[in-house]
Amino acid sequence: MILAVGTVAPAFTAKDDAGQSIALSDFADKTVVLYFYPKDDTPGCTKEAQGFRDKYTEYQGKDIVVLGVSTDDETSHKAFKEKYGLPFSLVADPDHSITKAYGVDGGGYAKRVTYVINGAGIIDQVFETVQAATHADDILAALSA
Repeated sequence: MILAVGTVAPAFTAKDDAGQSIALSDFADKTVVLYFYPKDDTPGCTKEAQGFRDKYTEYQGKDIVVLGVSTDDETSHKAFKEKYGLPFSLVADPDHSITKAYGVDGGGYAKRVTYVINGAGIIDQVFETVQAATHADDILAALSA
């Protein structure tokens, strides 16, 4: 089940696209856009990632961290990140522990859901209906409202 606004975001530690350990707690006191997507290098997921890439300086200007999560491994994430010049971390979740904790496990892949987590670790917004091509803009608009 998708987590509700006001819920404490589940802590996690995993490997990123560079094989480094990354934890939600690394970003305490910052807003985190934690977006889940089904699969590296597929059409919708690529459009969504490119949207975040293209708007990344705007996210940085608002001191917002963007993290992408799928059940792909670090090697797949590294290739995807390099191919499209993605400036943000991709979190590997091959054991599905993060996708399950966030209620987005689609049975072999992550459902396309985004959580906005505030600096206190509380979920402020949930985006269950995602238009891959405009998602990065949609979140920026919601955060500016």
